Amino acid sequence: MSDADSRSGDPNDYSPEPRLLDHLIELRARLLRGVAGLMVVLVCLLPFANKLYHFLATPLLAKLPAGSQLIAVEVASPFAAPLKLAFFAALMISMPWLLYQAWAFVAPGLYKREKRLALPLLVSALVLFYAGCAFAFFLVLPSVFGFLVKVTPVGVSMMTDINAYLDFVLVLFLAFGISFEVPVALVILALLGWVTPAQLKEARGYAIVGIFIIAAVITPPDVVSQLMLAIPMCVLYELGIIAAKWVASERARPADDAHGS
Repeated sequence: MSDADSRSGDPNDYSPEPRLLDHLIELRARLLRGVAGLMVVLVCLLPFANKLYHFLATPLLAKLPAGSQLIAVEVASPFAAPLKLAFFAALMISMPWLLYQAWAFVAPGLYKREKRLALPLLVSALVLFYAGCAFAFFLVLPSVFGFLVKVTPVGVSMMTDINAYLDFVLVLFLAFGISFEVPVALVILALLGWVTPAQLKEARGYAIVGIFIIAAVITPPDVVSQLMLAIPMCVLYELGIIAAKWVASERARPADDAHGS
């Protein structure tokens, strides 16, 4: 028997330790690739950080009275705020690359049916998050700042700190981005078997009440912005019911036990 044959028959070759080590090495490689991609995008955006901030401030500057502007209260704010925005923008831009690295790590262990369901969910979640952020920037922010400028008392100048403005906008982006994930959340619940499309239909009234409560909590205290979040979420809830029906029909098919290549 050759050395190669003796090694191939060694029980230690089939122990979980080498496979675990291989997975850890693969995970480290995927993390390094993801971070490297994020850093490349960040480095490319840094020279345009101030322009990015000016673009982000457009919804507020367009509503302020003539001659008004943002202010920097802290000494380091003119540097820190654009840098923080550049990192957030780099994270948003590189998100597909980061998710691809995560997908490449877990996909080999998934069944074909799991791949067929998980990949559309992943892509849909990413697209819906981007859609929520875009909706907040182009539609909600102008409405919110228009309302806030109108209710500013006479004799009071609305002079917002650049850090406070950035934090407010980023929180709103996250709130709308996460809120737009309603269909994905419903589909995941249906996949887990926790709810059925029929139960989602029956709970529609409670869901609408909950949506309006959430909209009232995470938006400024004006009716327009609350409606601008609540109405899309109601529509997305209905889309989630339709998607849950499709998932239920997929689960009813015979299971495919073969792993994907």
